[in-house]
Amino acid sequence: MAAGIARALRAPRFITIAGLTLMTALAWLWIASGAGMPHGAQYSLFPFAADAGRSSQAMAQGMAMTVWSAHNILLSFAMWWVMMVAMMIPAAAPVVLLYDRSYRTSYGSATPPIWQFVSGYIVVWGVFSVFAAVAQIALSQAMLLSPAIMALEMDLLSPIVLIAAGIYQLTPAKQACLRHCRNPALFIARHHSPGAAGAFRLGLIHGAYCLGCCWLLMLLLFVGGVMNLVWIAILTLAVAAEKLLPYGRKVSLALGAAFVMLGGSMLFGIQV
Repeated sequence: MAAGIARALRAPRFITIAGLTLMTALAWLWIASGAGMPHGAQYSLFPFAADAGRSSQAMAQGMAMTVWSAHNILLSFAMWWVMMVAMMIPAAAPVVLLYDRSYRTSYGSATPPIWQFVSGYIVVWGVFSVFAAVAQIALSQAMLLSPAIMALEMDLLSPIVLIAAGIYQLTPAKQACLRHCRNPALFIARHHSPGAAGAFRLGLIHGAYCLGCCWLLMLLLFVGGVMNLVWIAILTLAVAAEKLLPYGRKVSLALGAAFVMLGGSMLFGIQV
């Protein structure tokens, strides 16, 4: 019995699953701890009223993030990149595991270049995180983000972003990228090549499709609060649902319709 458990724990597939789980857990723990942000993590389903009770000291700390400095840019970049790992690795894990199995089948290798594949994937989200961090600081400097929870002001920008995200969910570009994410076997067969460089390239390609699928969903963090763990969890579940569930395409379309209706109700002052 003990020997069987020991063999299972040494199995390459178990090591891959454990590594992905550890990576995701550490990313979530760092985000939950505040990711170095002066206001820390927030927990609000209704973020637009969350600033009301903040102290002037907390507000002043939040305003410090409006300064263009190497420290603020690097901190914001690190926060976004780790957040992308926390949100996207769970939905990408089945692709990683399928690549592991298919590589062994195709090349008989005991050590498939799994982590090179994962590295290529998260590099793409690192590039996205650069732009997201710059956007965050620019919006803060323009006084368009609430200083405590880093959410867009509700009256105009939030509904526009919601409507834009909803419309994008319905576009051919979104659905094309989603098809690639939902058909990992076809994707791997079409794009894979042997070796570490091939694995890294495959990770870059998969990350590019994933980015094309989800970039506007990620920008909804500006609506709910960049460090609002409730919104982060909701968007993580939305991404996983549309990629992994049997009816994921319908989930994607339903999300699009819901975002458009919610944004429209906010824009025109309709109570929902």
